[in-house]
Amino acid sequence: MPNTVDIKEVSSKKEQRSFVSFPNKLYKDCPHYVPAFYSDEMKLFSKDYFYYEDSEAVYYLAYKNGKVVGRISAILQRASNKKWNQKRVRFTRFDSIDDFEVAKALFEKVESWAKEKKMNEVVGPLGFSDMEKEGMLVEGFDELSTFCEMYNYPYYPKFLEKLGYTKEVDWLERELRAPKVVDPRIEEISNRMMKKAELHFAKCRNGKEIMDKYGEQFFDIVDDTYKDIYMSVPFTKKERENMMKSFALVLSPKNLAIILNKENKCVAFGLCFPSLSRALLNSGGHYYPWTLFKLLRAIKHPKYIDMGLIGVRDEYKNCGIDWAILSYTMKMLSSGVYYAETNLNLEDNLAINNTWAKFDNRIHKRRRSYVKKIV
Repeated sequence: MPNTVDIKEVSSKKEQRSFVSFPNKLYKDCPHYVPAFYSDEMKLFSKDYFYYEDSEAVYYLAYKNGKVVGRISAILQRASNKKWNQKRVRFTRFDSIDDFEVAKALFEKVESWAKEKKMNEVVGPLGFSDMEKEGMLVEGFDELSTFCEMYNYPYYPKFLEKLGYTKEVDWLERELRAPKVVDPRIEEISNRMMKKAELHFAKCRNGKEIMDKYGEQFFDIVDDTYKDIYMSVPFTKKERENMMKSFALVLSPKNLAIILNKENKCVAFGLCFPSLSRALLNSGGHYYPWTLFKLLRAIKHPKYIDMGLIGVRDEYKNCGIDWAILSYTMKMLSSGVYYAETNLNLEDNLAINNTWAKFDNRIHKRRRSYVKKIV
């Protein structure tokens, strides 16, 4: 039958390239899609990829009349299943043409693989860890995506729901600007708290110095702060090393608040990244000369910021340290930055959502993690 959908597990180099390239072709004419770095995505197929320390993954392509029309990956994240006492397979990197039969065939393959692994649920989109792209866009299809998150067409969630997947959690994304009138009490409270707790901001020259001095402490705080966040897992040694190298390339002291105690130990941080979205548009994720120029300009002179992570050591959570990070962020947004994107915040995370309410803000995107019982 000419319209039969064929699913093939990725094995050859050609198939690997097709898997990575497919979304760039699918979204070729979409002004809201931001590609991932092609070279980073190709690392998925390396046997010593750092995430395979406690996970395994499989990659599938969908063909129709000999042409690639969809893709999907399934992940067995053992550390997550152990931590949360679950038997789940995660799906990620799902992309398809507007054809329900293609989506159906891809998810049936993932569900079959999950059953082979003796799992009872499929959940996603979720990556190997919180540092990977996650969540399916269900609102905000006409907004520019961030480099840190995926874009998808409006028919994606319709396909998922038709296949029996239901909402597990939603994330909100906001666009933040400095308030038109900054309440002077915010800085006053921040200064008072810093003095009382004998804290001070770290001073570093560049991203490498930041990671060399505080990288390990930084990830200790991340693991502690986010330990109860949905589907989070602690970072392995290899994951930390890889992310510290990546952060060192793009972090700037202008967009990072690190708070130290009197022993110069890191106790809290607020992390932002220069937005790479506009620099990567139409690049296909390749390092062309003009792309490199745009990337360097975006990193050195950012006009848009992607909010990353905020972390506080347990023993400092009740001393008002969030006021210092709030004050620092407002100053950053008042110094030539057009706006910041928060990326993903769980809709029921009242603390962070109340913090963003102090800014000139708008909720412009919503993402969803879906789940389906398969046995």
